[in-house]
Amino acid sequence: MQNAYDQIMEFLKQKNMNELKSFLNDSNEVDILDAIQSLSAKNQCIAYRLLSKDKALYVFEQLDTDDQQNLLRSFTDEQAIELVNELAPDDRVKLFDEMPAAVAKKMLAMISPKEREMTNLLMGYEPRTAGRIMTPEYVRLFKGMTADKALEKVKSNAEEKETIYTLYITDDKRKLEGVLSLRDLLIAKPDVTIESIMEETTAVVTTDTDQEEVARLLQKLDWLAVPVVDKENRIVGIVTIDDAVDILEDETTEDLFIQAGIVASDEANRSETLISGSLWAIWKVRLPFLVITILAGMFAAVVMRGFEDVLAATVAVAFFMPLVMDMGGNVGAQSSTIFVRGVALGQIQMAQFWKHFFKEFSVGASIGIASGIVSGLFAYTMSSLFWEGVPMLGVAVGLSVAATITLAAVLGFLIPYILMKLNVDQAAGSAPIITSIKDISGLLIYFGFVALFLGGGA
Repeated sequence: MQNAYDQIMEFLKQKNMNELKSFLNDSNEVDILDAIQSLSAKNQCIAYRLLSKDKALYVFEQLDTDDQQNLLRSFTDEQAIELVNELAPDDRVKLFDEMPAAVAKKMLAMISPKEREMTNLLMGYEPRTAGRIMTPEYVRLFKGMTADKALEKVKSNAEEKETIYTLYITDDKRKLEGVLSLRDLLIAKPDVTIESIMEETTAVVTTDTDQEEVARLLQKLDWLAVPVVDKENRIVGIVTIDDAVDILEDETTEDLFIQAGIVASDEANRSETLISGSLWAIWKVRLPFLVITILAGMFAAVVMRGFEDVLAATVAVAFFMPLVMDMGGNVGAQSSTIFVRGVALGQIQMAQFWKHFFKEFSVGASIGIASGIVSGLFAYTMSSLFWEGVPMLGVAVGLSVAATITLAAVLGFLIPYILMKLNVDQAAGSAPIITSIKDISGLLIYFGFVALFLGGGA
């Protein structure tokens, strides 16, 4: 059976728009979304125009902002305004933030007064804060309401609110007093008051709370939404779990890009530059931090030149250099990734850095000792079978592996920490700096132990 993408492409090649329209509107929304995301910009526009209104709005809200803007450019002004007017306020602000300021301002002026007021409210908060990403569309109840009256209000508001699964109880000045799940409301007796079945709010965020902190809180509490309050504890909106997932996904993607040494100004520009930019533009994005590794490799060659006598005297020494270097490199990469991810997810607090540092040191040392024993035995066996007169090579290799791994684990935590303290982009700079220091120090450690146990010298 053909998947949705193949089926859409077949209808497009046949120019059979009637069958395509029927297929799109009869298919599952998720399948259609996946298929449309894979289409070219031109074909996206064709397919999107054939969707029913409800399905079109769902698909549009799930697309990334680049695809959304491509679609809007293909619409008439009236069609574009109608679509933007239907978006949830937080989704609309997210789209406007990515648009040229003049275009966003024009669209803002043309949407309905009610939607414009909600959009202006969100756009008045600082970027990347809870106020900027919240939705003001939530259900508000009062303590004195009975369960049946509250349920009537929920039903009458359900269609226009983003979520009704968590209900918020306030006083007449919107000061937050408690929360209530829709489930508890449904099973409550009709004549009980909301005050008797609500729960006190255990966690809130303020409008200026960083969006990553909000996302981590939702992830930690496993809630569907978290209330956003102002300085007077008045509820002004909620941040829903779908927004939190998007935030964490964006931040994780950004960290991975940056850690690879890709340091353009933002994610959209970075991706566009790497895919369709000029050769020189791509070089400027990818090359800077890699130069550090090149310089370190040159210095490593100088270090090896200093131990030329050792290499000349015992050829077997060269065979175990990759083992020492690769083990250190892998552990350094592991430690750095653990640190960056831990900080990004809030599992590593900078105030407790040294606690995490010494934990990683003990882990690195234990792995180093275990790996050193195995590597040393392997080197001893190899030297006994193929070379004569170098039984101590196994000791040198084992100690070198143990020391290099321990050092690499330490560097994996320490270098990103130092860069963060210096306000330097730690994700972009950590990997090449760690690799450079580890390679040079690994060579010095290895040749030092070889010179100590096998004789010879620099």
